[in-house]
Amino acid sequence: MMDPVLLSVMANRLDGIVREMTNTLLRAARSAVISSARDFSCCLVTGDDQLLAPAEGLPVHIFGCHIQTANMRRYHAGDIRRGDAYLDNDPYGGNTHPADHTFMVPVFFEGEHLFTSVAKCHMADIGNSIPSSYFVLARDVYHEGALVFPGVRIQRDFKNIEDIVRMCRARIRVPDQWYGDFLAGLGSARVAERRLEEFCTKYGVAAVKNFTREWFDYSERRMIENIRRMPRAELINKGNSDPLEGILPGGLELTVKIEIDPDTAMIHVDLSDNPPCVDVGLNTSLGAATSAVVGAIFNALDKDLPRNAGSFRRLTFKYAEESVVAAPKFPHSCSMGTTNVSERLVNITQSAFAQLGDGHGLSEGGTGLGAGMAVISGKDHRRQDAPFVNRMMLSTNGGPASPVADGWVNYAIPVIAGLMYRDSVEVDELKHPIRVNSLEIVPDSSGAGRHRGAPAQQIELAATGNPVTAVISCDGQHAPPRGVVGGKDGTAGKTWLVGENGDASRLPNVVQVTLQKGEALRGRDSSGGGYGSPLDRSLDRVLHDVLEGWESRDKARDIYGVIFTGEIEDETLAVDIPATLARRQELRA
Repeated sequence: MMDPVLLSVMANRLDGIVREMTNTLLRAARSAVISSARDFSCCLVTGDDQLLAPAEGLPVHIFGCHIQTANMRRYHAGDIRRGDAYLDNDPYGGNTHPADHTFMVPVFFEGEHLFTSVAKCHMADIGNSIPSSYFVLARDVYHEGALVFPGVRIQRDFKNIEDIVRMCRARIRVPDQWYGDFLAGLGSARVAERRLEEFCTKYGVAAVKNFTREWFDYSERRMIENIRRMPRAELINKGNSDPLEGILPGGLELTVKIEIDPDTAMIHVDLSDNPPCVDVGLNTSLGAATSAVVGAIFNALDKDLPRNAGSFRRLTFKYAEESVVAAPKFPHSCSMGTTNVSERLVNITQSAFAQLGDGHGLSEGGTGLGAGMAVISGKDHRRQDAPFVNRMMLSTNGGPASPVADGWVNYAIPVIAGLMYRDSVEVDELKHPIRVNSLEIVPDSSGAGRHRGAPAQQIELAATGNPVTAVISCDGQHAPPRGVVGGKDGTAGKTWLVGENGDASRLPNVVQVTLQKGEALRGRDSSGGGYGSPLDRSLDRVLHDVLEGWESRDKARDIYGVIFTGEIEDETLAVDIPATLARRQELRA
């Protein structure tokens, strides 16, 4: 057995390599969705296609990378060598959805393919038939229109294959922006290649191979210990996606079944009881749907468990055939593969664990790519009508409450779980011809609980010159995120178009709208559900939330059972302990 200190040192070195990849991509990318919002993930996969080191990769991006590297090796069997690089965005081949361009560099040492470095980037544009990398209403891949690259070689001997670059430049909107992101993704993977060669030089091939075996075995042992502490259970949980007007009037009912077997230390997941493929872009790929569920399972386990092929050995999955969940059949579109349905799968799975009782699972987090996360495009009047396109990340949904903490404010959506960055308002206004009129926390929106969900946010933005087209692909405006173990539900999102006269008209959850100068787009995101009874919430926490303006005195009295004396304005606000105890007793009765 390898010395545990050396095992830890080598594992952390690989983690450091992935973080260097991440920093390289963040600093080198051109589009705001990558360079500001950080909508990308980096990881290392072994030469035999096992996920080794994901670092801070987005949960929805990571599982499936090993399928992509396996397909790369299969497509190019006998013709892969040092200096190659490959591009994959095929949702039928392990990728998440077409917007995620995945750059793969096989890493050789002493003539042997030991690793593949992977950088997966959400591109601002991918050549879709509408100016958005998301297309909810795409009837099929042809209507969607994205350029798809199934494990295509893009470099040989460290040089670009220019045919591929020209093809993309000819089709993708704002091609210089795309090319900058293309180079950043490649550069990130090449940085890892150099560092891994140094890693192998330092430790030697035999020690590196021994490390990967030991690291996977250690990760599996940790997973076994965790599962064996859990009660035996069969969990079934359901949820619904938002309706689509005239297409899916009832939305999609989704089901996750989980069997926890502490004796064998296995968790079995059954995703087979889900609807067949649909003629819109809501179908989820194998990589995206499985990533969503795996991420949610890890949300319910020890936070320091390694996320790699070793710990994944203790998970099994059952899928339907030709299903909206993890089993799309060509040519059904997976344009929204990483979001709408996948968001629901995260919520359904992590909240299912709350059925085990207090101390387990999480509530549901806020869902939906609302107005603050719209894809905007148009011509910038400040730059001689130069075209622009970008996915914003200006406002976010509120995160779910857990048994030990309140929800994370900058949560975004369940498949991101707080790992992306918020755009700078000022930077987005500099990059694009928009003005953010307001961005605020919505009072009294949180799902109440012993630990409360994070509140909703509301944004209003306007065009400053030429018309600006916004594509909103939201799945969070009908059923609010649910609380668990006595926690209250959060609040659903909303979107409005605000006219020049200030009148606001409600928009559908999925909409493409063009803002004229003087008009504004107003969007309210959803908030997280609560965990545990609000009547058990710490009095100090309720006082803090009221002082911050996140909760009102009325909600504190009616839901949390907390009575105050004094006023916020003169800094005399304080909890009236006797009145609060009486009020809580009254509410419990």
